[in-house]
Amino acid sequence: MYKTELVEQIAAQAEIPKTTAAKALKAMIDNVVATVAKGDTVVLPGFGTFKSTKRAARTGKYPKTGAALKIAATTVPKFTAGTIFKTAVATTKKKKK
Repeated sequence: MYKTELVEQIAAQAEIPKTTAAKALKAMIDNVVATVAKGDTVVLPGFGTFKSTKRAARTGKYPKTGAALKIAATTVPKFTAGTIFKTAVATTKKKKK
């Protein structure tokens, strides 16, 4: 599903115009990004938790030559799915191809 499809579904379910749904989705995403970038955590009960984690420096391997390469330490975003989300995904039957 792409963002436009999500906006359409939000608009239909909430019975609001697509422009309003798009603004609300953008505001939600912007706030989650800004909050996690500050180092805070966003918890949406049942859905999941957004937070930042520190990744330590490590040694990697250049795929083409196999030479060792240093990867710097960094901070990355992390999402952990909530119980309701996990249960919904786990109980959904997979479609046959």
